[in-house]
Amino acid sequence: MRGNRWAFLVLACLALVLSLSTWFSATAVMPELVRLWGLGPSEAAWLTNGVQAGFVVGALASSALALPDRLHPNRLMAAAAALAGLATLVLLLEPGPAAAIAARVVTGAALAGVYPPAIRLMATWFQRGRGLALGCLIGALTLGSALPHLVRGLGETLDWRLVVAAAGLFSLSSALLFGLALREGPHPFGRAARVDLRQTLSILRNRPVMAANLGYFGHMWELYAMWGWFLAWARAASETGVGLGNLSLLTFAVVAAGAPGCVLGGILSDRIGRCRTTALAMGISGSCALAIGLAWSGPAWFLVALALVWGLAVVADSAQFSAAVTELSPPHLVGSALAFQMGTGFALTIATIWALPLLADLVGWRWVFLALAPGPFLGAWSMLALRRMPEARRMAHGMR
Repeated sequence: MRGNRWAFLVLACLALVLSLSTWFSATAVMPELVRLWGLGPSEAAWLTNGVQAGFVVGALASSALALPDRLHPNRLMAAAAALAGLATLVLLLEPGPAAAIAARVVTGAALAGVYPPAIRLMATWFQRGRGLALGCLIGALTLGSALPHLVRGLGETLDWRLVVAAAGLFSLSSALLFGLALREGPHPFGRAARVDLRQTLSILRNRPVMAANLGYFGHMWELYAMWGWFLAWARAASETGVGLGNLSLLTFAVVAAGAPGCVLGGILSDRIGRCRTTALAMGISGSCALAIGLAWSGPAWFLVALALVWGLAVVADSAQFSAAVTELSPPHLVGSALAFQMGTGFALTIATIWALPLLADLVGWRWVFLALAPGPFLGAWSMLALRRMPEARRMAHGMR
């Protein structure tokens, strides 16, 4: 069984890479869609924000209905991945802005049936080494999110439809992996949960869980706005004369740098504790958000290096908030608690993704990332407060 869990980890990561490629599939081809439909800044933002909004609705509904704790997770993830793939392929019909945004909302709602259950499912295979395992899983999510930028960057002359089609087909293929190759591990949480809104209230009253959630919310304030708008920021910087080369490949590299960051975060978390690791990562990423505007004018190598450090740190802590919830929540509510954490966290991303291009119209792109810095610093404070609670001993086998 010990060998089987690593095989499971590889298959689960592969399936997550493929399914999460749908998340930024429209963002990667945003310039073409803006020209095709004559989109303004707010409409363009909603092509990304639609996924966030759909994920929020899907995750909070899933939490309220206790779906991850009542249904077989592999079946739920297979159906959700198939729906995400089909909703992404709708863009190929060129349905216009309103219908395209609606399709992105459906994509996000479907991905709420993939991501939180995948965390719960992974935890049934790993009691020890859970931080590393979940770090690998979120690293896979990061690679999946970056994948459309890679497809775009390797063929900048490619028709945008090929990028979207690749993401949709990737997700459909992941549905087969979820449905046929994955199952619960030897440490299941059980399915005693029922549809009862008081379960959500019990999550809100759980101080250690909510401290971990507040850390996650600060992390999410920064993460998706940075991922979603880095390409636009880099394009604006390159127009000042800084030679940044292939901007799609640069964006892929910055986002994908988070994958090894997640693995490193998982290793550190199992050795020095969840709270210390997350506070360290958020301190670095918040500092990068403050500093990157200063690198706007180059030299190019320094700007790229700083962006890669930011990309590595900005998501290195992500899995550890989820790991903390699996350790601090009542076992029969782990899936619901994860869905609540993620649904609320992603709701915050809607605000920052929507606000950044509007802020750029006021102050220019150079300084917009300053608005993201408060989130990680608040999150770091919350995780250090959690470390002082006696319940924190349940995390990382006492490492906190």
